[in-house]
Amino acid sequence: MAGLRLIVGLGNPGAEHLRTRHNAGFWFVDALAAGQGERFGLDGKLHGETCKVRIGGQQVWLLKPATFMNKSGIAVASALRYYKIEPDECLVAHDELDLDPGTIRMKFDGGHGGQNGLRDIIAHLGHAKFHRLRIGIGHPGHKDKVTPWVLGRPSAKDEDAIIDSIARALDVLPLAVEGQFDKAMQQLHTKPA
Repeated sequence: MAGLRLIVGLGNPGAEHLRTRHNAGFWFVDALAAGQGERFGLDGKLHGETCKVRIGGQQVWLLKPATFMNKSGIAVASALRYYKIEPDECLVAHDELDLDPGTIRMKFDGGHGGQNGLRDIIAHLGHAKFHRLRIGIGHPGHKDKVTPWVLGRPSAKDEDAIIDSIARALDVLPLAVEGQFDKAMQQLHTKPA
């Protein structure tokens, strides 16, 4: 399988959303860019902010859609077309209600699980054949509480757990960029001792 050439972080634009659970995908690409001293710049034709990083010797584009979460597909589809990147060379990092804070999983293909950013990307692409990085944010316990939960800030303990899980994902990212997804997943999904 081809390696990664585009990594998308999902979130909502605007300072008021910055540290919310729903922006865990932004946290991931922000950490990746900051680790290399790179800064995002707005690219109107791609409906988002982009920057370039090197991972394991490979050049990889990072994208943060500037649309709201439920319109993420337009930015992702535009970037794939513009950079001539296949969907299976793309990793989408997003918040995941079904995983506890501190749990992080990589997967390929599958449904959207109610995640509106994924739902819109799948609608725009017409399929789901791209990689996902599912960043656990936990579940509030009842479906009626989901919206305020995802749009709210995690507790300090949960935020630390999410940040730790992102750091573990950054460690295995070079394997994914090389196309060694099974190895990357095995390392990521094995609980640290």
